[in-house]
Amino acid sequence: MKDLLKKPITFEKVEFWIATLIYVIVIFSLLGDVIQRDTYGYRIYTEYTNYFDRYNIPYSYTRFYFIPQLVRYTVYYTSYIVLSFFIIKPLVYGRRIALNIFLLLGMYALVASILGAADTWMKSYLFYKHSEAYVYNMLFRHEFVYTLWVLLIFGFYNILKQAYFSVKASLEETFLSFKQTTRECLIAIGIWLLSLFFLVLTHAYYQITMIWSEIVLTAIALYWYSFYKLIPDVLAVGRTVEAYLLKVIFILAISFFPVAFLSYVFFRHVEASIIINLFNIGTSLLIVVPLAWLLYKSRLNKNIELTGLKTALGRSSANLDFLRSQINPHFLFNALNTLYGTSLQENAERTGEGIQKLGDMMRFMLQENMQEKIALAREIDYLNNYIDLQKLRTQTSPEIIIQTEIDEQTNTLQIAPMLLIPFVENAFKHGISLREPSHIKISLQTRENELLFDVYNSIHPKAGNDPEKNKSGIGLENVKQRLLLLYPKRHELVIRESAKEFFIHLTVQL
Repeated sequence: MKDLLKKPITFEKVEFWIATLIYVIVIFSLLGDVIQRDTYGYRIYTEYTNYFDRYNIPYSYTRFYFIPQLVRYTVYYTSYIVLSFFIIKPLVYGRRIALNIFLLLGMYALVASILGAADTWMKSYLFYKHSEAYVYNMLFRHEFVYTLWVLLIFGFYNILKQAYFSVKASLEETFLSFKQTTRECLIAIGIWLLSLFFLVLTHAYYQITMIWSEIVLTAIALYWYSFYKLIPDVLAVGRTVEAYLLKVIFILAISFFPVAFLSYVFFRHVEASIIINLFNIGTSLLIVVPLAWLLYKSRLNKNIELTGLKTALGRSSANLDFLRSQINPHFLFNALNTLYGTSLQENAERTGEGIQKLGDMMRFMLQENMQEKIALAREIDYLNNYIDLQKLRTQTSPEIIIQTEIDEQTNTLQIAPMLLIPFVENAFKHGISLREPSHIKISLQTRENELLFDVYNSIHPKAGNDPEKNKSGIGLENVKQRLLLLYPKRHELVIRESAKEFFIHLTVQL
C-alpha cells in the first residue's frame, strides 16, 4: 500500500484514487442528508420510507438507512482494495494460489453475510409481514447471489486489466503510429468498467447504467477511430476540420437507427430511445469531435518537432561514431597520396590502384559524408571502390567468389550518405575466409524512386585468438537506427541468418 502513495503515477494508483474518491463522495452524500435533517428538522425520505409508513413503524434515517449504508459502502471499498492489491494480483501471477483462493472464498462469504445483515436493518419492515426465517432466507440469499454477480464483474475487469498489461508491448508495436491513443482508450475502458462496477454496487437504476455505458463507449470508439482513420485521411488530402465534422456526422447518421434499436431493446420505449440517442450524438459532436481534433493536431505538431530533433540527434550521433572510428583522417589521406606516388615510381600497379581507391574513399568520407543527402551515384561509387579494394586483397584466392550486380545510376535520386556500406562491410568482415570457400553476392537496382539492395554472404566462425571474435561493432545497429530516423515508414529491412549464411534485403523509398 505504501507504493500507492509514492511517485511515479501508474494505472494502479489512478485506480486506487478513483475508488477512494468515489467512496468519499458517497459517504459525504450520506452525511449531507444527516446534517440537512439536523439543521432544518424535516424528515428524510428514502426508497424504503413508504414501506415503514405502510406498517406504522417509526422510521429513523440514521438507524435504518445511514448506518447500514455506511457499513455497506465501507465493505465495498475495503473489499475492492483487498481484492485488487492483495488477492487477485498474486492469483494472476500464480503466487500462493491455494491460499489466495481460500481467502477469496472466505471474503466472499464474509462480505455477503455483512451485506445481508445490513439489509435486515434497511428492510426491517419485512419482519411485520413475514416470518423471521423467511426474511433472513430471502435477504441473505439475495445478497449471496448479488455478491457473486459483483465478484464476477470485478473478476472480468481484472482479467481485462491484466491482459492489457500482458500484451502492452505487442499492442504498442502493432499500433505503433497511434499507440498513445490506444493506451488512452484502453485506460478509458478500464475506468468505465470501474464506474460500472460501482454503479452496480450502489444499486443504481439500470437505465442510468445503460445510458452511461452507451455514451462512454460511443465516445471512446469515436475518439479512437478519429485518431486512427478519420483525421489522418482528412489531413492527407489537405482538408480542414469541416471535412472531419461531415465524416463524423455521416457515421453518426448511419449508426442512428441501429443504436436507437439497441436502446429500445433495453428501455422498451421509442421516444426515450430516440432522445437518449440524440443526446449521445450531441455529446459526440460537442465534446469528442473537437477534443479529438485538437489533441491530434497538437500531437502531430509535437511528433514533427520530436522527429526533427531525433533525426538531428541521430545524424550527429552517427557522424560522431564515424569520426571516433577514424585516426587522424587528414594525416592518413596525405600519407596515401605519398604512398601512391611511390608505388607508381616502383611500377607497383596493384598497390597504386589500391591506394588510389582508398584515397577516393577517404575523400568521400571527409567531404560528402557530412552532408544530409548526396547523389545515389556517389554512394554507389564509394561502394564500388570498397568492393574493388577488397577484391584486390582476395583475388589470389580462387575459392573466394565475389559477385556484384550494381546498376549504373543516371537518375537524380539522393540518399543519406554511408547508409549502404555497413551491410557490405559486414559481409566482407564475416563472409571472407582465406582458408575456406567463401562467397559474397551484392545487388543494387532502382525502380523509379525505390532502391532495392541485397547482400548475400557466407559466414565463417572467428578463430579463438581473433581479437574481433567477440566484437559485433556498431555498424548494423547504427544503420538500423538511421533508417528509422531518416526513412520512417519508407523502408523495409529484412535480415536472415543461418549457421553458414547471412542475407539482408533493404527497400528504401528515396
